[in-house]
Amino acid sequence: MTAVLSEETRTRDAIVAVGKSLFERGLTFGSTGNISVRLSTGEMLMTPTNASLGALDPARLSRFSAEGVHTAGDTPTKEAFLHQCMYCKRPEHAAVVHLHSTHSVAVSILADVDPEDALPPLTAYYVMRVGALPLVPYFPPGDTALAEAVALKAEKSHAVLLANHGPVVAGRTLADAQYATEELEETAKLFLLLRGSAIRPLSDEQRRALRR
Repeated sequence: MTAVLSEETRTRDAIVAVGKSLFERGLTFGSTGNISVRLSTGEMLMTPTNASLGALDPARLSRFSAEGVHTAGDTPTKEAFLHQCMYCKRPEHAAVVHLHSTHSVAVSILADVDPEDALPPLTAYYVMRVGALPLVPYFPPGDTALAEAVALKAEKSHAVLLANHGPVVAGRTLADAQYATEELEETAKLFLLLRGSAIRPLSDEQRRALRR
């Protein structure tokens, strides 16, 4: 009889598969980006520092206690606090994806985007998967002051855009977080393609109808 895989083993394998998929499709590169999943015990698995999402080893993922203490696996990414502050403010979510995806980063650098909602509601799927996208002010990589800034925005949105850096997206499942991040990147691409053109985003009424 085939043995039933444990929740942790399944989760490790899922993180590796998602990381490989994102890397192979050019949504991340080098050793940028990180993924985490919170287990039913409250413990957390996260991609380690200086690791390519395209070549993760499930046995070497960083493991954290429910209190956020690193307990096993390789040294965690210095951006672990981004994930922890998202979970703190979004207790219903169990996964976080953070990428430096090109089009999303490009939008985060523009001077004229709305800091309360950096991308317009161009498509129904963007509204359903992402919703509002607040822009978090710039802080140097690894600066723990960024955690406070992210936590502030995460109270109202499960997706935030770090200025001159990239998106951080939480989801109820790893698939939810992955798909929302991909939808965000595609919408950022559309937004950049349409700059300078008259656009017809969804109206407030159309947005509200999608959230019912």
